Amino acid sequence: MTLRHTQKITPRCLLLIALLSLFAACAMAQDSSARPPENPAAPPSASGGPTAALRDVLSAACSQSHNEFVRFLTTRNKESFARLSAGSRVAFMKRFVLLNEPGKPTVTSNPSGRPSVRCETPEVTTEMQIGGAEIRENVAFLPMELRDATDTTGTTARRVTMGFVREDGEWKLLSLGLLLLDLPSLEMEWDRAEIQPNELSAIEWLKKIAEAIEAYRKTYARLPESLANLGPPLHGTANGQAAGLMDSDLATGMKNGYAFRYVIVGASSLGALAKFELAATPLNYGRTGLRSFFRDAGGVYHGADRQGAIGNEMDPRVP
Repeated sequence: MTLRHTQKITPRCLLLIALLSLFAACAMAQDSSARPPENPAAPPSASGGPTAALRDVLSAACSQSHNEFVRFLTTRNKESFARLSAGSRVAFMKRFVLLNEPGKPTVTSNPSGRPSVRCETPEVTTEMQIGGAEIRENVAFLPMELRDATDTTGTTARRVTMGFVREDGEWKLLSLGLLLLDLPSLEMEWDRAEIQPNELSAIEWLKKIAEAIEAYRKTYARLPESLANLGPPLHGTANGQAAGLMDSDLATGMKNGYAFRYVIVGASSLGALAKFELAATPLNYGRTGLRSFFRDAGGVYHGADRQGAIGNEMDPRVP
């Protein structure tokens, strides 16, 4: 890519480009005469064959469309992809177009009829030219060239061979370069990488909830009955039923892999000021988080690994 564009691509993506170039070189070094030509009589998939399947995969990855992309995963990989967090799914799709932002895909054909996918984002635009498929029974290999759309000399071009396998009559992704797509083996690793950020954000969301509750008390001279009372109103201005003090996701009690619980405590007929407790627990213990967090009635935050159960004031304080 040109210098002004490579600044928009992450170092991780640049490393991936280098790896893909190496894998592609290895693949292209094989004797191409040993590979049979594309068989036009092969049973087509629902998307029209492996070439059309790769075209649609790249378009879905460009626009970061989960629903479209998942159509081209094998059954085993599809199940794991569905369990990944939204962030991990996006990160995986980015690997196919090497762009950070969602783009607008455009499909054209060169004079020989080979499809080309152009992925346009506000900062960078790439073009991916798909070569002819080489089919071996139920497996197909397709060369692909990816380059910066502004490059007219081809100096930024990178080549990789994509693998597809026919499953239930449709072509599904098998490999990226020579790397087999085995999402189940990566699924837990990716989730573990997100645990610490999820836990840190859970603490921050607890603090935001506490601030919203106190703001509600100041405005309406009472505590809200539930977190839903803190969310945005569906229509009109903020009110006691929907105070507009936090976003709708948090008002439902679920955000970033954690579930949030709110309980009113401490009120009495003698006029004692009502207090409240908050708790945050992983929605999927071991994958979206390990620690449970608890804000006691005195405003102190606690955290501990409780195997997914709700924490309490006996847990260690969170710094």
